[in-house]
Amino acid sequence: MDTTALEYYSYNEVCLCRLDAGAALPPNARREAAAFAPLYFVIHRRDINSRGIYKISSLSELDAPCSPAALLTKGGDSPFPPELAPVIEGRGAGVINTAFSRCYDVLSRYIAPPSRMSIALIGLGDVGGTMLTGLKLLGRDIESIGIFDPNHNICQRYEMELNQVLPSGDYPLPEVYIAEEKDIFKCDAVLFTASRAVPPVGEEGVDVRLVQYEANRAILSRYAASLRESGFTGLFAQISDPVDQLCRAVYLHANKGRGGGFDFSGALPEQIRGFGLGVMRARAMYYAHAMGVDPCSVRAYGPHGARLVVANSIDRYDDSISRELTHLASTANLRIRELGFKPYIAPALSSACANILKALRGEWHDGATPMGGAYFGCTGRLTKFGPEQRREALPPELLRRIEESYDSLVNFEY
Repeated sequence: MDTTALEYYSYNEVCLCRLDAGAALPPNARREAAAFAPLYFVIHRRDINSRGIYKISSLSELDAPCSPAALLTKGGDSPFPPELAPVIEGRGAGVINTAFSRCYDVLSRYIAPPSRMSIALIGLGDVGGTMLTGLKLLGRDIESIGIFDPNHNICQRYEMELNQVLPSGDYPLPEVYIAEEKDIFKCDAVLFTASRAVPPVGEEGVDVRLVQYEANRAILSRYAASLRESGFTGLFAQISDPVDQLCRAVYLHANKGRGGGFDFSGALPEQIRGFGLGVMRARAMYYAHAMGVDPCSVRAYGPHGARLVVANSIDRYDDSISRELTHLASTANLRIRELGFKPYIAPALSSACANILKALRGEWHDGATPMGGAYFGCTGRLTKFGPEQRREALPPELLRRIEESYDSLVNFEY
């Protein structure tokens, strides 16, 4: 890539650097003599598996395949021209893909997020109701939570009861209100927990989550269409199972044009994020403590359910212990079912409530992020430059397990 004649433009107090001739600049972008921070590179990559907005730490990452290699520590000399070094060093940069028609609208949200978020929650079943209670108590930076469920009585119940909850300190709690279905996407983040076909206790198999895929995809299709039609630029948090596969389904459906083809006119892939991995790491930590393994060193990757990958540690990786923790974590839901209960409390609080709050605050969290042809669970965060994944020096044995898990998601029949 020739970086000797880069052109810079100012737009909404950020710097745009166009790298592809076909990449459109906003009409009000103004030419600048030099780069300044924050810096975003503008590309045009029209591929169904392309990223829309993301953070980079090196120009070499621009064309690097988005795969599990994105979890590895980057090294080598910087290819940036000298004038960019002081802008990028220690700050990073972003990439925006103009193949997606909403890219600059989404970029504006990343640049200037609201100080207190407005949220909409779809589905008030066991998971939705438990998560909502947690968000009410812990969501200090949430302004309001609109709730929607086909059962209007359950909406009324939660609106009444949660607005009668007192804070435990001197801070305001978010207001809970009943949202009209047509207004769901008039907010900063939509949380989707609605679900069908949850196997009753006593009829579970090895992994009940994939049983739900077809039924829940059918529910999601109408909301994905609404996401597209509304021009929504916020975060769509997928929580119902199977989380990772449904993230991809939402993304594909939200970009389906009238002829049925993918047209890049709906959601950017990064607008959709899955929240199912948190409870898997929490379960692994629970069993790690019982095994005498440091819970704080535990890592989790991949989908919520089958093909989960748990590592006891990065620095002191033990394949045998890690595989045992993986088995215990991925089957922990069955232990709760053996007691005669549906396992929804820990998922609602660990995967959803805690990690969604971290995501909205720009903190490191467990979540499924777009990675090539799949949404893959890992530790990441949402920055002003777009999402980024935590990069570490992964042991070869662990990386092979991660790659196998990733391949299973890529090869899933969406």
